[in-house]
Amino acid sequence: MKTLYLVRHAKSDWSDESLDDFDRPLNKRGKRNAPVMGKLLKTKGIRPDLILSSPANRAITTARIIASEIDYALERIQAEKQVYEASPKTLTKIISRQSSTCHSLMLVGHNPGLTEFANYVSDFDADNIPTTGIVCIQFAIDKWQDLERTAGKLAFFHYPKEFK
Repeated sequence: MKTLYLVRHAKSDWSDESLDDFDRPLNKRGKRNAPVMGKLLKTKGIRPDLILSSPANRAITTARIIASEIDYALERIQAEKQVYEASPKTLTKIISRQSSTCHSLMLVGHNPGLTEFANYVSDFDADNIPTTGIVCIQFAIDKWQDLERTAGKLAFFHYPKEFK
């Protein structure tokens, strides 16, 4: 059994139009929501074996905030540049490269790729994973390499507006 947590980065700040998309930081709402979602994961007893994140500022910051909340060592977060603007096919390749000793994996990334990927590999059926939304999918597989050949089952889907 493998468990995958797909986390869309928290809300980003668009106030500085001179910043490249890759460099945009989190805005106030993003900085408020990321710890809330991390605390939710902690109450569920969730701490993945590995956190992979897009290196984009808003994604890696989200990954670090959530990692802090779930007591995951920040230096263990792996930045994977291919996650930035990744298609479902690219995300499948990235995940399929992970060791079979990794049973639970968190991937922090971006839309539309994350939503399309979740819909592709599981029974998740949504138009959009909102910012700081978390989709948990479980797979009846022993190796991540078998990901493409199976249909995952949605375990949960949470997002900040649920808790307002």
